[in-house]
Amino acid sequence: MTTAPDVTEAPEAPEAPETVQDSGYGREFADFYDRLFPRDTQADLAVRRLAEWHPGGRALELGVGTGRIAVPLAERTGDIVGVDSSPEMLDRLRAAIATTAAPVTPMHGDIRAWADGATYGLVYCVCATLSMLLDPADQRAAIAVAARQLAPGGTLVVETHNPAFVHGLHEGRARATWFAPYPEPGTGLQTYSTLLPGGGLWHASHLWHEAGTVRVGSELSRLTTPGEVDAYAAAAGLVPVSRHADWAGTAFADDSPLYVSRYTRPTEDGPHDHR
Repeated sequence: MTTAPDVTEAPEAPEAPETVQDSGYGREFADFYDRLFPRDTQADLAVRRLAEWHPGGRALELGVGTGRIAVPLAERTGDIVGVDSSPEMLDRLRAAIATTAAPVTPMHGDIRAWADGATYGLVYCVCATLSMLLDPADQRAAIAVAARQLAPGGTLVVETHNPAFVHGLHEGRARATWFAPYPEPGTGLQTYSTLLPGGGLWHASHLWHEAGTVRVGSELSRLTTPGEVDAYAAAAGLVPVSRHADWAGTAFADDSPLYVSRYTRPTEDGPHDHR
């Protein structure tokens, strides 16, 4: 056990830049994001694990989206500040907060430069949000932001795609297509995937089929290796704690679809493993 981090300072809204750079992800997906990623048993598992790893105090989510994770996590652990560049996603988060009264504070901002003068026991960036930053320097900046916001003994958690798995789906081809059925009849996600030459960029166009209708959204991300995230964290003064293939704690393997990496900001006594 370790003493909970000192996170007594009240967060203050930072000075907002004239514009917040937005990739447009929310404009593409906000209307059906919660159907693609429902608040299901997998989301519950992520929330439970984050709650277990939370050493105390407030939490900060970088890329909060519609609040799929933040809302139920806040109901368990208390105050969460959720930062996102998408006004559309934040509108849906506010609607969820109005319904649940969860202690989540939505903030329109850039996760590469966020600073509100507060410290947090837990900072997390999940559902491949880090990979939405297409430049390694921007990804490094986002991890540095997280590290600066962490109290000593605090925990950073990053979840994103495993590049080796994505490349395996393509079987040496630049383009691939697949369909993922959902439990409801006539419902599923069809994906047209392209690995762009140079830079590790991955373009995916998704067709959401439901009740005889089709909605379309496209996204561009950067396939980011676990080693790269480790390097960003080390440069920011963080210490690795664990890496798993999923929120259930499955051991990570080269062909795992995802990875969940956990880091800590050392205390004066050294790093602690908040299991």
